[in-house]
Order: sequence, then structure tokens, then C-alpha cells
Amino acid sequence: MKIALMTHIRHPVRPPFMGGMEAHGWHLARELAARGHAVTLFASGDSAPPPGVTLHPVVAEHYDRRFPWHDFHGTDVLNDHLDAAFAGACRDVAAGGFDMVHNNTLHRFVPRVSRAKRLPMVSSMHVPPFATLRRAMNDSLAPWHLVTTCSRRQLGRWWDDTPPSARVVGNGIALADWPYHVQGDGSAVWAGRITPTKGAHLAAQAARIAGVPLTLYGVVEHRDYFEDEVKPHLGGDIRYGGHLAGADLAAAFGRASALLFTPLWDEPFGLAAIEAMACGLPVAAIEMGAVREVIGDCGAYAPPHDAHALARALREAMALPREAARNRVAKRFSIRAMVDGYEALYDEAIAARDTGWPDIAYAPHELRLAPEVAPAGA
Repeated sequence: MKIALMTHIRHPVRPPFMGGMEAHGWHLARELAARGHAVTLFASGDSAPPPGVTLHPVVAEHYDRRFPWHDFHGTDVLNDHLDAAFAGACRDVAAGGFDMVHNNTLHRFVPRVSRAKRLPMVSSMHVPPFATLRRAMNDSLAPWHLVTTCSRRQLGRWWDDTPPSARVVGNGIALADWPYHVQGDGSAVWAGRITPTKGAHLAAQAARIAGVPLTLYGVVEHRDYFEDEVKPHLGGDIRYGGHLAGADLAAAFGRASALLFTPLWDEPFGLAAIEAMACGLPVAAIEMGAVREVIGDCGAYAPPHDAHALARALREAMALPREAARNRVAKRFSIRAMVDGYEALYDEAIAARDTGWPDIAYAPHELRLAPEVAPAGA
């Protein structure tokens, strides 16, 4: 199958990953290629696809370098940049002869090009709904355009009355990349982008209250937050360990005895949680979004913004059996299960391409395809 795998372009899709969406896209591309599919990754030009995957640059470099999201979110300059980029990407994917398009972009043009051009597509929603994308999803659904969320919680957030084209396909990881360790050293770890919605400051507070050594890992995405809210809690047994690539992060997980997972937003899934659980870590978590759905009885829970409750949850989590965490991931969240689910939807969308369905005309602000590029010398 010839597959266009389209990602968002805020960050490059390359290890070490900025977050869960980049990791999801890279590993999905790797697994699809390993299954014999011809995969083209539509991503920023500074991405690094896995072996056997072709990179199609949507832009030369990821937009956060030039237009940091925390400064430019919602501005005309960033919106115009994204619209121009995805108008070109939609033109190229429509003309590319792809059997299937897997959309992970979060941009309104992409689902609509499926409906307008009858391109078989699966759109995966990795974030809670926002108005612009919700409208695009609702007016683009068709028998050949299917949609997934990564948790039942997110499916309910996107649609009160779930359309038949919407399914849950949980995120998955390659278990071999996250080896199991029988015993930890009594410390805790935290991993993620260091930004206010990820709650690293609460993890540091809770670990100090609990008397448990903690290392924070991840890229400092929001420098002011790190300096003002996280750094004052560092010192002694509470430290920042930098941004680690997968193998090094897996080793750090394996040495520890628990993960602190502290979302302060409507967490759609929690990829870092299952990566740590695969290594044998029970989880002390703030119960937001789909956290309990994913972690289940392999964790202990606290409400948001309560460091003392989170400290109690950390002590409880450290007493939970490590093998249960690994077994839950192996049973529910393997990359094999995830891609099996996607492939079944690919087949369904392709088979429905010629289904009778009303045509639709979109306004230019709803869908725009860049003009065709003339061949050199024409």
C-alpha cells in the first residue's frame, strides 16, 4: 500500500522526540514500512524519518524555531504560515497517487481534502477538540474518511453522539525499545516537555514532600516556566537530567521505582506513562483526561494542584508490583496492536472510496490547494 503519513510541523519528527505526537508519527512510519508499505512522511524538512521511509518536506524547518507557539499561537503570521504550508501539502498528497492518507496534522485543510477529492483517509485526533478543527472534522466525514482518537475519553470529548466513522485506536509502543527491569533503586522519574500543562513543578514538590529522589527529563519548551516554577524546587535529590533519546530514557526508567505523571490539561492519552510502565514502573498520576483509562490499577492517583496528595500517591505507587505495569502495556498498548487497528481502518476506507455520497464545495478559508508547480524549463 502506498501511504502518505502526514504529521504536524510544530516540531521535527526525529529522535529525541519533543513529545508524544512526534514519537507516534516516527514509530508508526517505521512499523508500516516494516510491514511492506511504501511510506512517505509529510513533515518538516528537518525531520529524520526511519530507514525505508521517504521524507516529503511540508516546510523547510519546523515552525516552532521561527514562530514559537507560546508567542505566536493564534496570530495571523503563524496561521498564514501554516495555511500556506498545508495548502502545498494538500496539493501534493492529492496528486501523489496514494492509496491511503493518515492525517495527524491538526490542520483544517487536510481532512477536507479527503472529502473533496475522495482520498481514503484516517484522521487521528491526538488533542482535545478545538473549534476550527472540530468544524473541519464534522464537515469532512465520509465513508472513506475515518477518524480515530487514542482513548474513549477523547472520543467522548470530540463527539457527544459518536459518528459511525469514529473509532478508538490506543497508542502503542515497541516493547523491545522499553526493556523491563525487575527492581528499581527507590527513586522516581518524570518525563515530558517542560511546559506549564505538564506539571513538572508539582512532581518536584511531591517528590520532596515524599522524601523520594526525583530526576526530571525532557526538553525545556517554556523557559520562563522552568526558571520561575521548576528550577526553585531543584537541588539535593531533586534534579533535572536533560532531554534524553529513547534508549537512554528507557535505561533511566528502568533504574527508577516509579513515574510521576502530572498532566494539568485534559490528557488525551499519556505516551510517557506507557513507556515507563513497559520498563516496570508503577505510576503516581494526576487524574486528568484519559489518565486512569490508560494506567488502570498500575498507578495511584491525586487531584490536580495538590502536591501533598500526589506525594501520598507516589508512596502508594512505589509499593505496586512492577510486572503488572509491564503486562498491562504488553496486553493493551503494543505497536503491533495499534498498527493492526490502523490497517483495518485503511482497508475499510479504501473499500468505501466509491460509495455514493453528496459532493461538497468548500470556501477558500476552509480548504485551499496551492497551485501546481511548473516543471523546470517549462
